[in-house]
Amino acid sequence: MQADEMESSMESPNLEFEYGDMDTLPAELSELYSYTEEPEFVLNKDYFEEDFKSQVRGRSWVELSVEERRAYVMRLLDALEVTDRDKRLKVARAILYLAQGVYDECDSDVDVLYWARHNVFLLYHMGVFTALLELLNMEIDNSQACSSAVRKPAISLADSTELRVLLSIMYLMVENIRVQTEDDRPEWTAARETFRIELATPMCNGEPFALLLFTMVTKFCSMNAPHFPMKKVLLLLWKTVLFTLGGFEELQAMKVRGRERLQLAPLPEDSIRVVRAMRAASPPASAMELIEQQQQKRGRRSRRSAFVDSLEGDSPFAKKQPLVKQDSLDTYNERDPFKNEEARDEDEDPEDSDSGIEGEVDPLDRDVIIQPPPPPPPLRPPTERLNFPKGLPWAPKVREKDIEHFLETSRNKFIGFTLGNDIDTLVGLPRPIHESVKTLKQHKYVSIAEVQIKREQELQKCPMTLGEEEVEETPAEVLYLGMLPNLSQYVIALLKLLLAAAPTSKAKTDSINILADVLPEEMPITVLQSMKLGIDVNRHKEIIVKAISALLILLLKHFKLNHIYQFEIVSQHLVFANCIPLILKFFNQNIMSYISAKNSICVLDFPHCVVHELPELTAESLEAGDNNQFCWRNLFSCINLLRILNKLTKWKHSRTMMLVVFKSAPILKRALKVKQAMMQLYVLKLLKIQTKYLGRQWRKSNMKTMSAIYQKVRHRLNDDWAYGNDIDARPWYFQVEECDMRENIEKFNSRRYDHSRGGPAGGEFTPVDNCLQSVLGQRVELPEDFQYSYELWLEREVFSQPIQWEGLLERP
Repeated sequence: MQADEMESSMESPNLEFEYGDMDTLPAELSELYSYTEEPEFVLNKDYFEEDFKSQVRGRSWVELSVEERRAYVMRLLDALEVTDRDKRLKVARAILYLAQGVYDECDSDVDVLYWARHNVFLLYHMGVFTALLELLNMEIDNSQACSSAVRKPAISLADSTELRVLLSIMYLMVENIRVQTEDDRPEWTAARETFRIELATPMCNGEPFALLLFTMVTKFCSMNAPHFPMKKVLLLLWKTVLFTLGGFEELQAMKVRGRERLQLAPLPEDSIRVVRAMRAASPPASAMELIEQQQQKRGRRSRRSAFVDSLEGDSPFAKKQPLVKQDSLDTYNERDPFKNEEARDEDEDPEDSDSGIEGEVDPLDRDVIIQPPPPPPPLRPPTERLNFPKGLPWAPKVREKDIEHFLETSRNKFIGFTLGNDIDTLVGLPRPIHESVKTLKQHKYVSIAEVQIKREQELQKCPMTLGEEEVEETPAEVLYLGMLPNLSQYVIALLKLLLAAAPTSKAKTDSINILADVLPEEMPITVLQSMKLGIDVNRHKEIIVKAISALLILLLKHFKLNHIYQFEIVSQHLVFANCIPLILKFFNQNIMSYISAKNSICVLDFPHCVVHELPELTAESLEAGDNNQFCWRNLFSCINLLRILNKLTKWKHSRTMMLVVFKSAPILKRALKVKQAMMQLYVLKLLKIQTKYLGRQWRKSNMKTMSAIYQKVRHRLNDDWAYGNDIDARPWYFQVEECDMRENIEKFNSRRYDHSRGGPAGGEFTPVDNCLQSVLGQRVELPEDFQYSYELWLEREVFSQPIQWEGLLERP
């Protein structure tokens, strides 16, 4: 069994995974429902048919005309206004059945999705979303439900029925309207844009819809509303932010337009296309492979000594080549960038790593090999290799700061003085330096963030001269302005939920209960029911991790594009809330098992479970799971978390040192086992930024990882990442770096958003009225009781105070 495990590890295929904003639409819709909610599908159908048959006789929903459907939906909207909670819930379930695609009248999954899409656009045109928003606000403010949930020892699905129905309808509306298809009608395209603008603008209590959902998250994490169905809230929040701000394709297009507006050079390449074209490298060796290799190495040495003895004795068998096969294996290992490195980390024995790069052919072996080894088989078919770019995948970049540093060092060396921030004057420098500067300037890259920082410095320096800044009211700007007062609470709440849902977390008595919307009222009594609930709970946690990770990376990327200091304040809140060790703790597990986990029951997924007859579930069928090579949502979550870690640590030496202190290198190297190019790229990026701090021994022991970094990660021409001579790596600078960033963020927020101190309303920079007549003529609002005590006030504050009139005559 160990041999089979080793063989499967060596021959693990590439994961055919394409990263995007979301999974397929059926998969995203199915994740909205827990398997425990399966009986409610029948309940929704029964309430709809009960009401529909009383209004329309002898016909089904799909047989009605458009006008008849509109009239029926209007009657449902009127029924939502009743005061009886039970009647309102029945009407809401009927609307939910329409949004789910009237599945009882459909024959296939495709038909369900077709009618769900048509019905959702009809519901939006009739104003159902606005009515649901009012009901949602009522349920959030329902103090009686909150207090009863707080007192309950165990919370189940029954405590959140109304909220789950409302959130399910809203999620189905947002998701179906957000997704574009080729057969969209013109009125649907217009409705999509209108709905997006409505969600992005203040529509509920003067704040965007996403902010209402953030408030639900913080209320849940503060234990004031433990019955809130958090999975549905997080999914709806993620899809709302994705809809209003835009996905990764839209981000790339916005970045291109932003650079054109600032008259910056175009991007050297499309990062999305480059990453999709990358090829995954082979995973690191497992422990069994290392043992096998050691045995092969010992056998090779014994064969070599016997062979040399036979040569010395002029044996007739001296011309045989017993080591050709081994050399072929070594040639194969040379193509394997991560082979034989898993067991090596910073605390390994130095004696074990003196042999250099693993996989090299011994010089004695070369002497005795007469025939060349057969050519190694290609790793991929030639047709696939044509898709990859020649040479390195990324164009190198250089910052202006790097050119300045290079010139300052050169001037000190050859001239003996410096010229500050001058990158054009090359007088007195030798010709090779001229060529170097020319090459650096050819690859100079100015980011939007650098332009924003320079502009902010100018505004802080000359507020009166430059005047008030014109801030574009983008959806990201509106969302940031709404989140700013309680930003730290939102970040801490999301990280609390991420910690509770992480597979490496252990249950604690004081931790929040995220299973309120998955646990049934009656706990399972059979083994089969327990297995089904266990799968449901694991799936529930995976979906929460997926939603939070996708939400955080979207917020970070959009805020960074909108303004760098908006990104920096969110990053600081994440770092101060221990996001870095939390993500490392998440990856400190068997990551291959997590990505290949089969916590799903295909026959119970929506819409399959409402169209087809369910087979009898057995323990074997539950254990088998699906036939997929990997779990899409788990791989998606892992890549998102790695991207967040990259965003937090890029160009931040203090945070990079946190990666070193928390011993992230062995954890990240284990993640390289996953043969997916994008995930490996972000792991290699994280390893690259900390190699200079890991020491020579680590670099010597991990030369193939260093080689993979060179092949896959973008180059900074004068970045000495592979060596230990970084001038900025002084430990006493780390705290100063974070404090300086915090000071810049506070100045930015004060100037741009604080109306009382130099914000848009004027504040400190309001012109002073120096005219005596106009000042005395202004009407001053005095308190009501002042007229009763003004004489006493005059005596105490004016007449009894000595005034030194002579001071006016003295020179200052």
